Amino acid sequence: MKRAFLPLTVLVLVAGCSSSQNWGWYVIDPTTESGWTNVKFLASGMGATIQISLIAAVLSIVIGLIVALPGLSEKRGWRLVNRVYVEFIRSIPLLPMLFWVFYGMPIVFRSMGLNIPIDPFWGAIITLAVSDSAFTAEIYRAGIQSIARGQSEAAQTIGLNYYQTMRYVILPQAIRRILPPLANQFIYIVKMSAFASVIGMQELTRRANELVVTEYRPLEIYTLLIFEYLLLVLIISAGVRWLERRMGSDERGQ
Repeated sequence: MKRAFLPLTVLVLVAGCSSSQNWGWYVIDPTTESGWTNVKFLASGMGATIQISLIAAVLSIVIGLIVALPGLSEKRGWRLVNRVYVEFIRSIPLLPMLFWVFYGMPIVFRSMGLNIPIDPFWGAIITLAVSDSAFTAEIYRAGIQSIARGQSEAAQTIGLNYYQTMRYVILPQAIRRILPPLANQFIYIVKMSAFASVIGMQELTRRANELVVTEYRPLEIYTLLIFEYLLLVLIISAGVRWLERRMGSDERGQ
């Protein structure tokens, strides 16, 4: 069935292009002036999508590591802090969290006597970073726990403290193992950045929505939008595979 899906898709697109009554591919036809203008308008949102995704991913990785370390502590109180954060954040759907950050946080700040506005750009970044950090923390925890305990004991015998052991011994090995799931989370962030459109962020999905309102061709425009996201994901996947080979995460590349 999967083998038949691609030919069927191509057949539908070709059939659509051959009919002007039910299909309107001309709205994104780069060979015409209006079509090329629409394509450029849609593609102009890619920069914002990439910026939001990259910054949110970096923040998520940092926050996730900070949250993961208490979960590895021998003290129950620190483990409880980790568990409360992870379970609470994971239970909140992304869209309500986005609304709360964008509309609610400024109110909270004003109640504290602070005038800190949150624009759509940073509202999307904060939401994506916090939401994804809970999942990233669990990835870190699993990766660190997969390292043999003897590695920590050997590091302690040569005089390394806890933080030195984590930095020089445990984390370098764990990162090689968790690179693929971290890449999956980055792809997740890229796709979830589409929610930023509902608060006015001019990224890919927002541009597509605006174009649909003017052209009244949702099928054709959203089809191009899907291929734009597909292009981003393919580039990320290729980059991650290259990084895996460089770091030795992919044993087949060694």
